[in-house]
Amino acid sequence: MTKRDTGRSSAATRPAARRTLAPGVNAGDWGLLLLRLTFGLIMAGHGAQKLFGLFGGPGLTATGEGFADLGYRPGKLFAVIAGLSEFLGGLGLAVGLFTPLAAAALVGVMINAMATVTGAHGLWESDGGVEYNVGIAVVALTVAATGPGRLALDRFFPWRAGGWPAAGVALVLGGIGAAITLSL
Repeated sequence: MTKRDTGRSSAATRPAARRTLAPGVNAGDWGLLLLRLTFGLIMAGHGAQKLFGLFGGPGLTATGEGFADLGYRPGKLFAVIAGLSEFLGGLGLAVGLFTPLAAAALVGVMINAMATVTGAHGLWESDGGVEYNVGIAVVALTVAATGPGRLALDRFFPWRAGGWPAAGVALVLGGIGAAITLSL
């Protein structure tokens, strides 16, 4: 042993399992939890604004009128669909339950928002553009692709690790839902 070699392994050479706070849970799992909670609860709150008028939202009747003004008929039905997609998709993402389906709901709503409201205004939110919608859709798709982490209810299901199939489900179902909605 040389003078510099103390016989202890450095942090860089220790196995990753030793750097965790709990067996099997690492910083990436905590990071995914933070990401899921932040975006999921924001989206659930956004849906609650539409559905229930919470958090200063307009509620279902006014949201339905807004949807009718955008060409969705009947407006109230489409307001319910959008509100439930945001509310349930956001909650699912937050707790990591049925993550590919939760992500699909959010992706579908964001595609609709881009196609009907923000797409004509360019990229930046300050101009009324798609910036926010793209961010939400990409976060939802990313969580589906990476998996929700070990601090999620999905940890018991086969899609817990994410991957191409989970990302594909989120993207394809979200796209199909958006296409159906836009075609009506």
